[in-house]
Amino acid sequence: MSNTSMTRVEGTEFIIERIFNAPRELVFKAFSEAEHLKNWWGPRGWTVPVCHVDFRPGGVWHYCMKCEDKNQGDFYGMESWGKGVYHEIVNGEKIVYTDYFSDADGNEAPGAPSSTTTVIFEDVEGKTKVTSRSKYDSAEAVKAVMDMGMEEGITQTWDRLEEHLQEIR
Repeated sequence: MSNTSMTRVEGTEFIIERIFNAPRELVFKAFSEAEHLKNWWGPRGWTVPVCHVDFRPGGVWHYCMKCEDKNQGDFYGMESWGKGVYHEIVNGEKIVYTDYFSDADGNEAPGAPSSTTTVIFEDVEGKTKVTSRSKYDSAEAVKAVMDMGMEEGITQTWDRLEEHLQEIR
């Protein structure tokens, strides 16, 4: 596996894997602190003007992504709110959270697919392999997020993470 993202769907799970050229502790930190997340979360052309992280089991990650790229047509100026509720955290190794589409107040968006996401961090020859498994309630929910552009969006997001990690190393 190179440092490009590999994605696949297995039943009701969307899986993405990638090896990042950075130590595991730094990659984990980038996933767990607002000051890092706001620099890389979201596809290209999107910023994160709001990012609150209470990184503990039962804590909440609430954020807003905003399209700042005029070349993205109808998406320009759009805001997309999300909320994660952390269930399990093993420092440097694993994060488990429920991921929702939400509104600015953190209320779950009705009818939007949510997932339980498990992110695993592994040492690989001085680099870090990250595997994210997002489990949805149904195959239809997976199809819905794929139709929204999830694969392209998360691939660009993880490209931005690699760039951020190189800047802060």
